[in-house]
Amino acid sequence: MDYLHTVHYYETDKMAITHHSNYIRWMEEARVDYLAKIGWDMSKVEAMGIVSPVLNVNCNYKKTTAFADKISIKVSITEFKGVKLGFAYEMRNEAGEIVCTATSSHCFLNTAGKPINVKKQFPDLYEVLNNLATNN
Repeated sequence: MDYLHTVHYYETDKMAITHHSNYIRWMEEARVDYLAKIGWDMSKVEAMGIVSPVLNVNCNYKKTTAFADKISIKVSITEFKGVKLGFAYEMRNEAGEIVCTATSSHCFLNTAGKPINVKKQFPDLYEVLNNLATNN
């Protein structure tokens, strides 16, 4: 279920390595892909009137990457409290070396910006996320 990203030339800097800000973009790509694979793609979630802003991002860079490198990103749900959702990311190069570990936290709001009780309002979504969360 890993997401595969190929480093684009424009993602590199003058030193010919991937600029650090791109790893956060890759996290979003991998997270959106993960949600689609578990049956909750973002268009479906948004059509239900749910938005999920980022609350926090943390990246630990281990090795550099460069143009054309293939990066495998493993995503897992680390925390789900009904309103708050946490993800972990492990990024590896083709040699299997960890290049970055990261986390992000998100919340669930309605389109007016008010917190949603996912368990009460969207029990199907709650059940899937709760079953996948490692905090259970």
